[in-house]
Amino acid sequence: MWNHMGYFGDGWFWPMAMHGAMSLLWIGLLVLGIVVIVRLAAGGVRRGGGALAALETRYANGEIGRDEFLQRRQDLSR
Repeated sequence: MWNHMGYFGDGWFWPMAMHGAMSLLWIGLLVLGIVVIVRLAAGGVRRGGGALAALETRYANGEIGRDEFLQRRQDLSR
């Protein structure tokens, strides 16, 4: 006869499926947390990298001269 504990077998399918889904959720959250921590740590190390890249782009485009580029690059490296 039909056992009314669940849809499949003795009612073990849905609890096991939920256990698996929750395990995947926790693993995903752990990986996401590690990625966020690594990105924050890496972002703190590269201070001024954006400013130097912008300065190099301006120099490459001819917006500033060599002397101004060298002076500003020296200012950013301090």
